[in-house]
Amino acid sequence: MWASLLQWCYYGLGIKGSALCMAAGSGQDRQRRVVLSSSPITVVVTPEDDAWHISSSCVGNGQFVDWEQMPEVEQQADPPEDALSRPPKELKKLVREGCWAASRRQRAAAYQRLCQRVPCRLVTPDALVYRDVATRLFGKHGASSHPLPDFLGGCSLHTYCLNLDGVEALKKILICIGNLFPDITYSPALPSLVALLLHYSEDEAQCFENISRLIASNAPHTSYIDQSFLAHQASCMTFGDLANKHCPAAHKLIASTSENVFEVYSEWLSWLFRDLPFSYAIRVFDVFLLEGQKVLYRIALALLKQYRLSVSSAEQDGTDTRAELQAFVQDIAQHVTVDKLLERAFGIRLFSRKEIWLLQMANRKALMERGITMVQGRQSFHLAVDMQSFSSSIVSAQEMRIIWSWIPERFSLFPPLLLFSTSEDGYSLQRFYSCCEGYEPTVLILKTMEGEVCGAFLSSDWSERKKNGLTSGFFGTGECFVFTVRPEMERYEWVFIKKPELAKAVPRSRQRSPSPIATPPLSSSPTSHSASPNLLTVPAPQRRGRLSPFLAIRHFLLPSKTASMFMSGSREGIVIGNDLVAGGGGGQALSLDANLLRGRTEPCETFDNPPLCQENFKVQLLEVWGFQNT
Repeated sequence: MWASLLQWCYYGLGIKGSALCMAAGSGQDRQRRVVLSSSPITVVVTPEDDAWHISSSCVGNGQFVDWEQMPEVEQQADPPEDALSRPPKELKKLVREGCWAASRRQRAAAYQRLCQRVPCRLVTPDALVYRDVATRLFGKHGASSHPLPDFLGGCSLHTYCLNLDGVEALKKILICIGNLFPDITYSPALPSLVALLLHYSEDEAQCFENISRLIASNAPHTSYIDQSFLAHQASCMTFGDLANKHCPAAHKLIASTSENVFEVYSEWLSWLFRDLPFSYAIRVFDVFLLEGQKVLYRIALALLKQYRLSVSSAEQDGTDTRAELQAFVQDIAQHVTVDKLLERAFGIRLFSRKEIWLLQMANRKALMERGITMVQGRQSFHLAVDMQSFSSSIVSAQEMRIIWSWIPERFSLFPPLLLFSTSEDGYSLQRFYSCCEGYEPTVLILKTMEGEVCGAFLSSDWSERKKNGLTSGFFGTGECFVFTVRPEMERYEWVFIKKPELAKAVPRSRQRSPSPIATPPLSSSPTSHSASPNLLTVPAPQRRGRLSPFLAIRHFLLPSKTASMFMSGSREGIVIGNDLVAGGGGGQALSLDANLLRGRTEPCETFDNPPLCQENFKVQLLEVWGFQNT
């Protein structure tokens, strides 16, 4: 009886959810006065079980929730009332620790304030606009008579325990978004975000206004919601790059068991806003509203790391990795608590939001060069090495597939193209240069007389060695890395990827490149060096004029100049990575003489690598691969 009375008061008279909750919230206060306009209405509430149930469901605006499906929430201490007034660093800590996890009321209030804080475009639809558009679109009929917007791409709706009214509200909001944001062409994660907001919204209009602010955000280097197939694919590629760098063990496992690594990583947002249980997804949503998309990368990386800890390579043989990852995320509570998952996520030391944004822009550019546009529908493309047509004298197709998975995603769009091979082009450094110039980046792979295989991913065109005239210098970017294939496959990246704390961001007014280092003149007798490749002349670092899409050198204060020495070429040979400190126990990661017959490998500060093979070696075969972008 009392439940019916309260529902009639709420829906028939338009009482705000918070006012209704006050009326039903306490057994000590036998009656409360609720004011509608200027007319007071007294609602008498007795502390019966059914009344208490209604009270619990409306705390934090939960009229759209199917409470029978909702998981039980672990009770915690109430968060401080002034949490949102705390300094940003302190607020981040509170939210990451789950300060709103047991208070629907405070979470609802926090969501409202956080969304209203988001800087957005001047003309952004609000609650009043929604009511007008919804009245015009739906009239007396619901959303069932209207098709869902095309930007869903045929994806199913994940409703997160919404009741029938909630599902209807979700559809109406999505249809209005499609009507008022015609530029949105693809956004499969949007329904899940709306569904989560509906849990804590007092009505459809408030939910619409808040999601509109996330859509229309214009905060610098910050995004909340991908709104086109191009943006979605670029974020998937960016996640692939970050997984490649921060989860090497998981990445290697996936690359060795999946035909297309990118297809696995393209599901990363679905892990968070489809597969995670509600109690995990809502904690992710807490930090997402406060900090933006960068935190989503962190949490997905933490899931990937946990997945690698929970499975073995043997278990993965012959399995569908995408399905296995989905099942793992859905069953995440069996592996790690949400608090521990977030703790591990924020223990990952990603680079700045700006550097990640630069990487995403570079990935967008590569996709556009491939023909992907803002307005086209969803399509798939294969990024892996073609196992049937690939042919190399040094590595197998399976080995090349793993090497190809290590390179930045935007280059994996293109199949490998053999540029130079000693078996076809001879052991000539000049021929090496002439075949490789004009291609950026390249992959160098060599096999020693002892059967060991190693190499390097080189981010820049070899023609850059000519920029300083006769004085050669180091060039390349922080995306360069060296690797071994046999006897074991391992990759060694720029030292600041694994240890970003060693470098500090340079203020804009102080951006600079490493200063040149004086070096002896180049020897005119290459034969004197061919017998002892470790005596190759060390060139100076070269000043870069353009901004690297990721880990740009001139955006960091480096503790030593040698840590940014990536690649160099001269008439005497080539050098990849270098240490200049005499007696420091380090040297060149990989160097080859002018005849491409002898080489040397040593521990190197640039990549923090051990010798890639026997320190002094003879070359049996050498290949250079480029990227076929036609």
